[in-house]
Formats: sequence, structure tokens, C-alpha cells
Amino acid sequence: MHHPLDNYSEYSTSKTLADALDIEIIKPFANYSGAVCGVMGKTKCKTINELHSKYSAAVCHETKLYQYGNSEIQDNTVAVCAGGGNQVFIVEELIENNIKALITGITVKTENSAEVHTLEQKNQINIIGGTHYSSEKFACMAMCKYFSKLGLPAEFIEDEPCFEDM
Repeated sequence: MHHPLDNYSEYSTSKTLADALDIEIIKPFANYSGAVCGVMGKTKCKTINELHSKYSAAVCHETKLYQYGNSEIQDNTVAVCAGGGNQVFIVEELIENNIKALITGITVKTENSAEVHTLEQKNQINIIGGTHYSSEKFACMAMCKYFSKLGLPAEFIEDEPCFEDM
């Protein structure tokens, strides 16, 4: 039931997160089981630390920065892939597009994520994680507006993020 929200649309998880961070979308990217789950875009933030702070403010809790690259955001271009977007196939597309910053949800370093963290370090790609829940909640908020336009009552009920995701 969740998968359609990952696919690029007005209500998708990555588009709504990009909107919350005031990122101007250039194009969607990253095919994941038939869904185009990420977006590439332009940020007004000049540094990764500025973007990190902006993400923390948007989700109302501290986010996690893995600074593997330059502190300056190259060409003000970033990628957003909400939820579980810290994946090798995502990072390979960032490398192909010369993007050095990824905003996502789950970024915790584990045995399962060692390969992607190594790839990011090798290619000097900065990663900011904000938990699976917090990175995707903006899509649920947007869906409330969608249902409201249809005359159906809807309410977003805040939950608690799993900080172990970062």
C-alpha cells in the first residue's frame, strides 16, 4: 500500500520532502520496483551544514550528517530519496549525475549498509539522514490536503521517529 507514495507525483515521499526543504526539483530519478522514488533539485543552501540545519528544523529534531565530501554544495544540486534511499543503486545515479549530497531517511551504519557508506566515502558524497518516518511524513500530510479537496475529512497524527535509523 505504501509503494505508490514512493512513485514521483505531487504527493510522493521524495517530492514532498523536497518541498519541505524548499528544493526546486529538476527531475525525478531512481527506478525502484516500478516506482521513480527520488528527485534531483536545486537548494538555496550553500553548505552541507546549512542544509543539515534546515532538514533538522523541517522535521523538528536533530538529523544525522555523514560528511564524506566538501562542505560546499556543488552547483547547489542535491538528491532527495526519502525513507530507505541510502542504497547503492541510488548512489550510483548520484555518481553518474555528479551530485555530492543526498537527503534521505535511514542512514545508520551497519553491516548491511557498509557497502553504500564505503561507496559514498570513496566518491565524497555527503549524506543527511532524518529517520524513515520523519523523511516520509510530509507525503502523509500532503495526502490529508488531497482528501480534504475531495470533501473527505483527514487528519495527520504525529508519531515518534525511530532515531536508531540514523
